[in-house]
Amino acid sequence: MTNRKKPDFKKIANMKRANAIRISIFWVLVVILGLTYFAIVESNFKPKEVTISEVISGINDGKIAKVEGNGNDLYITTKDDSSKPTQKSYIQGGVASLLKNDRIDKNKQVVFSDSAPSQTGVIIFNVLSIFLPVLIIIGFFIFMMRSAQGKENQAMGFGRSKARMYNDSSKEKVLFKDIAGNDAAKQDLKEVVDFLKYPKKYRQLGAKIPKGVLLVGAPGTGKTMLAKAVAGEANVPFFTISGSEFVEMFVGVGASRVRDLFAQAKKNAPAIIFIDEIDAVGRRRGSGMGGGHDEREQTLNQILVEMDGFEAGTNVIVLAATNRADVLDPALLRPGRFDRRANITLPEREDRLAILKVHFAKKPAEDDVDLDALAAKTAGSSGADLANIANEAAIIAARNNRKKITNDDFTEAFEKVAIGPERKSKIMTDKEKEITAYHEAGHAVVGHVLPDSDPVHKVTIIPRGGTGGVTWFIPERDQSYTSIYEFKDILARAMGGRIAEKLILGDDGITTGASSDLRSATNIARDMVIEQGMGKKLRNHVFHEDTPTGSVFDTMSRERPYSEETAKLIDEEVSNLVDEATKRAEIVLTKNREGLKKLALALLDKETLDDKEVNEILKDTKLPTEAKLHE
Repeated sequence: MTNRKKPDFKKIANMKRANAIRISIFWVLVVILGLTYFAIVESNFKPKEVTISEVISGINDGKIAKVEGNGNDLYITTKDDSSKPTQKSYIQGGVASLLKNDRIDKNKQVVFSDSAPSQTGVIIFNVLSIFLPVLIIIGFFIFMMRSAQGKENQAMGFGRSKARMYNDSSKEKVLFKDIAGNDAAKQDLKEVVDFLKYPKKYRQLGAKIPKGVLLVGAPGTGKTMLAKAVAGEANVPFFTISGSEFVEMFVGVGASRVRDLFAQAKKNAPAIIFIDEIDAVGRRRGSGMGGGHDEREQTLNQILVEMDGFEAGTNVIVLAATNRADVLDPALLRPGRFDRRANITLPEREDRLAILKVHFAKKPAEDDVDLDALAAKTAGSSGADLANIANEAAIIAARNNRKKITNDDFTEAFEKVAIGPERKSKIMTDKEKEITAYHEAGHAVVGHVLPDSDPVHKVTIIPRGGTGGVTWFIPERDQSYTSIYEFKDILARAMGGRIAEKLILGDDGITTGASSDLRSATNIARDMVIEQGMGKKLRNHVFHEDTPTGSVFDTMSRERPYSEETAKLIDEEVSNLVDEATKRAEIVLTKNREGLKKLALALLDKETLDDKEVNEILKDTKLPTEAKLHE
């Protein structure tokens, strides 16, 4: 049997509506052109007004050959065949009245004729005056009835699902081979696709179809793209909808739309339902958040019922995507509803390289372009970030009138996406440039000397994004864990800018340029104590409590899970970590003051230094014994 493609009734209705609009516009234009034409013709052929005296004089002088009467109107034809009709207001009695005039010379060869006036115009006027108002009234009632019918249809369809069926003919088909990385998640989804295609193979072994697969990952990791790949691979009806499209201001509408969505899917089984951003309706119940009524909870309850109430052999699978799985209701996550949870992680280096190759496959690039080096630099970037970098590189190459993308374009695009565009238009005084150069050099020297710090990638005093300058550290490899030593080196290099200002300008010469560094150092230190259990007195104690609903208001309203004495200890631990980092940064910069000056002068000269230039300038710097944390 061949699968007949179902007609797209919505598309057909839109085409009919468009044709009706075109026909209406055509007839309106015809009427306008017709009225314009008759107005021009009437103005060109309007009879010339003459008086009775002129007509009598023309007859007596032999200039008039013919006088035709039409009621009270006279049409005069002169001997040069030009008609000069008179107006009815000047003639009383028509031809008969004219012939009775004693001033006319009866011997002149003039043809007189008379006829009854035409009643056509009068009849048309009378008919229009009767039927035109009736037609206008009838048209008005038809318009009102159609408007009312449209509103009724809209009201009747208010509870219908707004899900869209994925149509391969209207969009470019996406397959698993088009998506790089996330092999574990793709394997789970491939099994779902395989079950929909070959269900008997699994049923023979007693396997049951998973009713739901939850895609969990950070924004930009490719959850929606994987769902599109499932649609492309499965070749079955694929209904896609956002979680926010269920909820309306009227109670019960969301639940009605859920019922309608699952009813459509069951009619077209085997089928797939994809709910994007399911946390919009799937939040934990009983939080009291989300509005003055329980519309969101009713919608969630209906989803729970539909997912747990599939008939045997229905073959309907629900895919859902979210980046907030921690706020979802437990009943939604239990086996029997979302049986599988596919974690979409940030891509590793090999995956980033594969993703970059996909995005640069259709972009012309120079032969010496090193995608592997770019993949190494972009640790922590999502697939969306890499796509953005590829697009920015193409834009930069086009802006510079190049036919191919170069390594410089890649680097500039990466830096623009990661830390913001350069603000070369910002005017800085010589004093501000000097302060910025020493500030950034302080970060670089401390980070270069400390053994557990990431290597320096680039240093610049050109303002980028919201900063006055940037010292950029990039890890040499992807890391899953961070040690206490690494955290402490991060804190020390964050304090390097403020300490460099102090050494050069004195205690009273420090500026506000270190405000973001101080804020960042404090946050890192507090995270070490509260989240990671890395305090000295509070080692192995964690004081953070996850908010069940993920609500900011709930976080503000609940009590802290520790006492005032513990809070005081936490503040002391954070202060000690920051003070220790400040002391270490000061020891490093004091012992390597010459390297600090060299790097600052180089920045004032070139404004931007890469890793090779920084390493060459700081090759003589050393780690002081007092700044070591471990041997």
